[in-house]
Order: sequence, then structure tokens, then C-alpha cells
Amino acid sequence: MLGRKGTVMETRGFIPHALSTSITSLADGVPEEAPVGTIFVKSAQGGFAVDLRKFTLHFGRSTLDVHVPVGARDQYVSRLHGVFACDGTQWWLRNEGRLPIQMLGEEPLLRGHEMPMPAGYTPLTIETPRPRSHWIEVHIIASSSTDDGADSQSATVRSDVYDLSPPERLVITALAQRYLRQEPYPQPVAWKQVADDVSRADPQRKWSVKSVEHTIAGVRKRLSGGRRPIPGLLREDGIGEPVGNTLNHNLIQALLKDATLLPEDLHLLGEEEVFG
Repeated sequence: MLGRKGTVMETRGFIPHALSTSITSLADGVPEEAPVGTIFVKSAQGGFAVDLRKFTLHFGRSTLDVHVPVGARDQYVSRLHGVFACDGTQWWLRNEGRLPIQMLGEEPLLRGHEMPMPAGYTPLTIETPRPRSHWIEVHIIASSSTDDGADSQSATVRSDVYDLSPPERLVITALAQRYLRQEPYPQPVAWKQVADDVSRADPQRKWSVKSVEHTIAGVRKRLSGGRRPIPGLLREDGIGEPVGNTLNHNLIQALLKDATLLPEDLHLLGEEEVFG
């Protein structure tokens, strides 16, 4: 391990380490043995985990000089684009690069600015002019006091409870593709484009504007009730579009926030390189 990246001390038996390549997404959970406050950071090119201690975790394009390489072949990404720094009690994200770091629902984090990182799962992205999106997943182990009585040996619980069938996930991915690419000021894709994109991805099934509309309407109706209802998914009688577009926006935001919808879902549309 490169000593200049941070102070490495063994605490509570947890040793900072690179993440296994078998971990495909931090949204699926993190190792149960990690202590409270441990940060897991992952990109398409690698990952790293550190428990709550005085430490500075580096990420950026320079693969030999950072803990987590991001955008290794994209010169728009800075060699050191940012750090996660801890004083022993709290993790902070600081932008050291030229381009902003985006967090869903927050203002872009500009160069030289920093912000505290919340517990739980947080996706970040760096948008480049090419255009290309470089995703960084962060998961910080929350205090057991927020876990409804779960102990350290309990199985890790996924945050999402909104089950989607394969056809529903495909259609919603097409509808939400601008959000998943972290485009500026994203809006749901028009129904015709959704139908065209889904038809290309699933040529065995006949998709039309009506069928994709019906699919999304069914998801909105189902998720507006149940154990964890999502508000703002159903329109009142007599109100049509563009309110309907707002309802789709509400649906997408909720699925992104709860990690039901992930950037890797774009592979369903054949966009394999969006994460590189």
C-alpha cells in the first residue's frame, strides 16, 4: 500500500484494503464484518474500503497514485479528482479536480469544495464533455441504532423494496436513460423514443407507444400503494400531460434514490461503455 495516501493503522481488526473484483455493485450490500463508519468506494476500474479512522482516500485518473481509479483513459478526468477524508469521526468528500462531482438531488460539488458524506449508499458521477459518465459508488456503514434491532451478524438488507419484472426494468431504463447518464437537468424520454429503444433491445416482443405507456402506468399504480408507497405517482381526474411527465419524473427519482434503478441497467439498452 502506498503510505503517502493515508495513515494506515489496524483498528478493531479491520485492515484497509482493495475491494474484490467479484463485487459488482455496492448497492447489493457490503461485507457484514465491516465496523460502523467503514467507507466502501467503487468505480468501474476498482474499489477500496477503510474503516472510520484518520485517513485520506484518493480517486482519479492516475491509476498508480490513487486508491480508486476513475476514468483511467479519459483526460477530462483529473489525475487526482477527489478525496474522501476522515478525521476519525466523519467522512467528507472534497473535489480536487477540474470537473464538478455530481450527487443525485444535490448541487454539483465544485473544485475546492467539500461536503459531509451521508451513511448508506450514495452514487456519484463525473460528467465529461465527450460526453461520458464516470460513476463512483460509495457505501458507508450506518450506526446499528438505525437498523431496527439488527446486530452485526444479521444479513445485509438491500435498500430497494420495489421489485420490477424484466420487461418493466427494460422500459423504465429506457424512460430514465438521461438520469442514468447524469445528463444536466434530465427529463423522462418521450414515449416514442422509449418504444423505439425498447424494441431494438427486445426485438422478440412487439413494443408500441401504448404498450410502454401501459407498462409504466402499471408500475406507477402498483408502487403508489403497498408497504412503502411512493407519493406523487398518480394524477387526479381531469389532469393529463404534462403532469404525467412529472409523475414519471417522481417515479424515476424514487427508484434512483432507493437503488432499485442503477446505472448498470443501461446495459439493457446496449450501452456497455457508459461506466468506463
